[in-house]
Amino acid sequence: MFALAYGAAFGAIQQMPRIVPGLAEVASLPRPMQLRAATDVQWWQEIGGLGGRFALALLVLAIVSRQRLLRVFQIPGLVIVPLVFWFAPSSNVGSLKAGMFLAGFFTVAQFSFWGNYLPRMYPTHLRGTGEAFAANVGGRMLGTSFAYLTTMLTSSLSGPPHVQLAKAAAIVGAVVYVGGILLSFQLPEPKSDRLPE
Repeated sequence: MFALAYGAAFGAIQQMPRIVPGLAEVASLPRPMQLRAATDVQWWQEIGGLGGRFALALLVLAIVSRQRLLRVFQIPGLVIVPLVFWFAPSSNVGSLKAGMFLAGFFTVAQFSFWGNYLPRMYPTHLRGTGEAFAANVGGRMLGTSFAYLTTMLTSSLSGPPHVQLAKAAAIVGAVVYVGGILLSFQLPEPKSDRLPE
């Protein structure tokens, strides 16, 4: 599940800076202005991610079930991330900023979830090893490979390169969110509020 959260980030939301320069309102601009537009859209994704982390911190206190807490971010993300990318080629920069804010909000909040959840699942003598394995092997090694999957998928899709990439990111985003939601039903609940010894 950690890998799937990273898959949404690297397979979808981190692809947007490569899509923005192909937009109709951006493509005719000089290259530095194209890069500026891509940076502006990505900035809104980063702000959304920060907002998602704060929202998770507040919801941890209100939602006891860890499964439900995670799905608060996964279910809207399943709708928003694929739609933002599928319609990105025909969107304007303003719409993409709003869409990427929400995509960042629902995706990045999941990273904070894992930081709060994993310590409760391992006893002290395994805590560092268990968390490190989940984050580094699951997240950073497997999850980041979804960027490769996205770029490989583009060649089998129709349209100009930015449209192919947007469609591929939408498909990968949908797949990783569906996988995350399905697996969330198997997520064990912590046995108590205290960290295991």
